[in-house]
Amino acid sequence: MTSDDHTGMPNAPAATEAADGVRERFLTFSYRGWLLTCGTQRIDDRTFRPVAFCRSAGAGGLDSQLPSDTDNVAYGSEAEALRHAEQQAIRWVHDRTGGGQGEL
Repeated sequence: MTSDDHTGMPNAPAATEAADGVRERFLTFSYRGWLLTCGTQRIDDRTFRPVAFCRSAGAGGLDSQLPSDTDNVAYGSEAEALRHAEQQAIRWVHDRTGGGQGEL
Protein backbone atom coordinates (compact mmCIF):
# COMPACT_ATOMS: atom_id res chain seq x y z
CA MET A 1 0.00 0.00 0.00
CA THR A 2 1.33 3.40 -0.90
CA SER A 3 -0.74 5.72 1.26
CA ASP A 4 -2.35 5.99 4.66
CA ASP A 5 -5.72 4.19 4.67
CA HIS A 6 -7.75 7.03 6.21
CA THR A 7 -6.32 10.14 4.58
CA GLY A 8 -5.10 9.14 1.15
CA MET A 9 -1.88 11.02 1.91
CA PRO A 10 1.41 9.58 0.63
CA ASN A 11 3.85 7.59 2.73
CA ALA A 12 7.26 8.90 3.76
CA PRO A 13 9.75 9.56 0.94
CA ALA A 14 11.72 6.35 1.54
CA ALA A 15 8.54 4.36 0.96
CA THR A 16 6.91 6.38 -1.83
CA GLU A 17 6.08 4.85 -5.15
CA ALA A 18 4.98 6.62 -8.31
CA ALA A 19 1.35 5.82 -7.47
CA ASP A 20 1.48 8.24 -4.52
CA GLY A 21 1.75 11.13 -6.95
CA VAL A 22 4.60 12.63 -4.94
CA ARG A 23 7.08 14.29 -7.25
CA GLU A 24 10.56 12.82 -7.41
CA ARG A 25 12.15 16.15 -6.52
CA PHE A 26 12.49 16.57 -2.78
CA LEU A 27 14.00 19.36 -0.75
CA THR A 28 15.76 17.77 2.23
CA PHE A 29 17.48 19.82 4.90
CA SER A 30 18.44 19.73 8.57
CA TYR A 31 16.98 22.29 10.95
CA ARG A 32 17.40 22.44 14.74
CA GLY A 33 18.14 18.74 15.05
CA TRP A 34 15.39 17.58 12.68
CA LEU A 35 15.79 16.19 9.19
CA LEU A 36 13.02 17.68 7.04
CA THR A 37 11.95 16.50 3.59
CA CYS A 38 9.54 18.53 1.51
CA GLY A 39 7.89 17.66 -1.76
CA THR A 40 4.70 18.09 -3.71
CA GLN A 41 1.83 15.88 -4.71
CA ARG A 42 0.01 16.53 -7.97
CA ILE A 43 -3.73 16.94 -7.41
CA ASP A 44 -4.66 17.44 -11.05
CA ASP A 45 -2.98 18.84 -14.15
CA ARG A 46 -2.94 22.38 -12.71
CA THR A 47 -2.56 22.10 -8.94
CA PHE A 48 -0.13 20.72 -6.38
CA ARG A 49 -0.37 19.93 -2.67
CA PRO A 50 2.57 20.53 -0.29
CA VAL A 51 3.89 17.42 1.46
CA ALA A 52 6.34 17.56 4.38
CA PHE A 53 8.02 14.82 6.40
CA CYS A 54 10.23 15.05 9.47
CA ARG A 55 12.65 12.79 11.25
CA SER A 56 14.55 13.36 14.45
CA ALA A 57 18.24 13.64 13.62
CA GLY A 58 18.97 11.11 16.38
CA ALA A 59 19.63 7.48 15.58
CA GLY A 60 16.60 5.37 14.78
CA GLY A 61 14.29 8.25 13.91
CA LEU A 62 11.26 7.38 11.80
CA ASP A 63 9.76 9.52 9.05
CA SER A 64 6.52 11.19 10.06
CA GLN A 65 4.30 13.05 7.64
CA LEU A 66 3.24 16.44 8.92
CA PRO A 67 -0.49 17.14 8.84
CA SER A 68 -1.75 19.83 6.50
CA ASP A 69 -1.61 23.22 8.22
CA THR A 70 -4.01 25.13 6.00
CA ASP A 71 -7.34 24.77 4.26
CA ASN A 72 -5.71 25.95 1.02
CA VAL A 73 -3.96 22.74 0.08
CA ALA A 74 -3.89 23.45 -3.65
CA TYR A 75 -1.24 25.64 -5.26
CA GLY A 76 -0.99 26.68 -8.90
CA SER A 77 2.63 25.66 -9.29
CA GLU A 78 4.97 23.03 -7.96
CA ALA A 79 7.32 25.78 -6.73
CA GLU A 80 4.57 27.42 -4.63
CA ALA A 81 3.59 24.11 -3.06
CA LEU A 82 7.21 23.23 -2.33
CA ARG A 83 7.82 26.61 -0.69
CA HIS A 84 4.73 26.15 1.48
CA ALA A 85 5.91 22.67 2.53
CA GLU A 86 9.29 24.15 3.53
CA GLN A 87 7.65 26.89 5.62
CA GLN A 88 5.26 24.37 7.18
CA ALA A 89 8.16 22.13 8.22
CA ILE A 90 10.08 25.03 9.79
CA ARG A 91 6.97 26.18 11.70
CA TRP A 92 6.45 22.61 12.92
CA VAL A 93 10.01 22.54 14.31
CA HIS A 94 9.54 25.96 15.94
CA ASP A 95 6.38 24.71 17.66
CA ARG A 96 8.36 21.83 19.18
CA THR A 97 11.60 23.62 20.03
CA GLY A 98 10.31 26.95 21.32
CA GLY A 99 11.81 28.78 18.36
CA GLY A 100 10.94 32.41 17.67
CA GLN A 101 8.09 33.19 15.31
CA GLY A 102 10.02 35.87 13.46
CA GLU A 103 12.80 33.56 12.31
CA LEU A 104 11.21 32.44 9.05
